[in-house]
Amino acid sequence: MALFRSILVADDEPSVRHVLTLVLSGLGYEVRAVADGEEALRELSARGYDVLLCDVRMPRRDGLSVLRQALAEHPGLTVVVMSAYGSQEQALEAVGAGAYDYVRKPFKPEEIVFVLRKAEERERLLRENRRLQASGGVSPGEGILGESEPMRVVMRQVERLAPVGTTVLITGESGTGKELIARALHARSPRAAMPFVAVNCGAIPAGLIESELFGHARGAFTDARTARRGLFSEADGGTLFLDEVGELPPPAQVKLLRVLQEGELRPVGENRAEKVDVRVLAATLRDLGRLVERGEFREDLYYRLNVVNVRVPPLRERHSDILLLARSFLLRFNRELNREPPVRGFSPEAEALLASYAWPGNVRELENAMERAVLLAEGELILPENLPERLWSTPAPASTPALTPTRPSSEANLSLKQAIRDLEESYIRAALRRTRGNRTRAAEVLEISHRALLYKIKEYGIDADAEGERG
Repeated sequence: MALFRSILVADDEPSVRHVLTLVLSGLGYEVRAVADGEEALRELSARGYDVLLCDVRMPRRDGLSVLRQALAEHPGLTVVVMSAYGSQEQALEAVGAGAYDYVRKPFKPEEIVFVLRKAEERERLLRENRRLQASGGVSPGEGILGESEPMRVVMRQVERLAPVGTTVLITGESGTGKELIARALHARSPRAAMPFVAVNCGAIPAGLIESELFGHARGAFTDARTARRGLFSEADGGTLFLDEVGELPPPAQVKLLRVLQEGELRPVGENRAEKVDVRVLAATLRDLGRLVERGEFREDLYYRLNVVNVRVPPLRERHSDILLLARSFLLRFNRELNREPPVRGFSPEAEALLASYAWPGNVRELENAMERAVLLAEGELILPENLPERLWSTPAPASTPALTPTRPSSEANLSLKQAIRDLEESYIRAALRRTRGNRTRAAEVLEISHRALLYKIKEYGIDADAEGERG
């Protein structure tokens, strides 16, 4: 279910306004489109909107000016900027000024939809943080299901580590439940009555991450009209969970290291440091050791975060937990979707499909599949046809280049760093071809942030559009 309801589109091109109105209205959003910046600001003042899709270059009032005034007057507004290739620097400036993200023109409608879905995910996370802070921590009912030996190993680690204040690095593939492990560590710790604050470092623009984490003083930057506490201050006495910690930009890495070493932070624009008592839990699906080798992540910070590593196994390694999790999700969605009569189980054929599928998206993919099945089931049993098609059909394998490194000869260039760069570039090109040049989807396939992908495209001199045409 969409978290956002109303969207304002501001663009001087009639075709863009028409397409976005058509596509977004078809997805259930309330959409209003205007042709310039002045009209956009008037419309924002007249009605409440959840999202502003704003072109960078518009008559009468440019997009950057609209962005700053809109965020000053409507702090909860999510802004996504749209820009042509020639105005990409302006788009990056807009992200630094508070826009959630930008989409380069010409774009495909699904790119806008993807960015909106990611923005909704971030907003849902922020709301959950506020709810947890108000309730004083994690509710006792939020547990981890698993009877397999790999999960028993993880839970034994949680029981040993929870009572101490050690920094823990939680690793695992996307969708394995790393945040649930962090919540379990907090809930079983002496800090359980204090706040648990979670933040996705990859979902916050680089220009805003320091302010989000450490706060800022009044006047620290344009539009900083009041001082603001950061998430470290909000978590004082409790636990801060840094998801996708590998996406932190270098300046934020320096400040995080200081907090871990000294137990104090300095808000942006503030001269005095303040003490904080926060246990830091971090998670990543990227290889931080590899990032250290490339100079993209500080080595001293890596060792500070990786005091103890808890690896969350993918679902394919905990095969005996699949049906246990599926039944749990079934009960939950019966309740949440007010299913009458409730779905009481699975047909033998559906159980066999669930048990035999590899679940590359892990627990999150299984959860989404169960929600869909409960919605589509016509009787009291879930049948194979109620499950996603990928479980019971056998699609033709996607054409991908041979990316397995060959054994080098003794005369070849034996630089390991260069071999890694060559392999990384090959994967990026393959992802762009598979997604026909869609950068947001390619970043998802590669399991890196959109910002990281754009940086690497520039670093390797890749023509993303040309790669997309080859797909």
